[in-house]
Amino acid sequence: MTRLAVLSDIHGNTRALETVLAQVTDVDAVLNLGDILSGAVDPRGTLDLLAARPDILTIRGNHERQILTFPRERMGASDRHAADLLTDGDRAWLANLPETLEPAPGMLAFHASPADDLRYLNETVTPDGLRPATKAEIMDRLGDAYGAFRLFLCGHSHLPRVVELPDGSLVVNPGSVGWPAYDDDEPLPHIVETGSPHARYAVLDDSDGTWHVDLRTTTYDAEWAARLAEAHGRSDIAHQLRTGRVTPV
Repeated sequence: MTRLAVLSDIHGNTRALETVLAQVTDVDAVLNLGDILSGAVDPRGTLDLLAARPDILTIRGNHERQILTFPRERMGASDRHAADLLTDGDRAWLANLPETLEPAPGMLAFHASPADDLRYLNETVTPDGLRPATKAEIMDRLGDAYGAFRLFLCGHSHLPRVVELPDGSLVVNPGSVGWPAYDDDEPLPHIVETGSPHARYAVLDDSDGTWHVDLRTTTYDAEWAARLAEAHGRSDIAHQLRTGRVTPV
């Protein structure tokens, strides 16, 4: 493997996914780091698109786990919207997705952190909000995986970031394909904002023996996604899709 497209956190935004996939036809493999459906846009369309692309390596995210295991009354609105559209076949596909993958020697891929699909790897939540994690925090969250791999691929926070650790290994978060801002109450109230409606992904190349990371942004028809969110009663998500912000611009 010399050229790899890495994407994460589609959240049912089919139009954004279509745009990204159209731009990565020159790679050897495509890796999807989870949180595929949950949101207020188009989970059915995203499932159908991925079904037509069995070559895409896909990991289960926390929202897939929640959709499969939570009773409906415990689900948030975004999970319920996706869960209500799933067939038995969809559920079986999601249940068979791995929590981690080793797509190539020296590479470990997971949704959030290796042992916890809800714990940010490159960011830390504080009472004052979200801040970049220290390298010591990242190494601690990697656990026994630190030192055993040269490249770690994660999503979950929706924030594109590359961190080089003391042993020379890289941690890469490609950002979110389909949801550029959100707010959350766990483990403490915080917001995530990229500040623009772009879809985000990464292309990695090791043709010279060293991994080079290209964090990419691309425009797509975000208005299409925002209007679907509004039609599903989620004006808050529509605002986030249009602006990349939770708070008013």
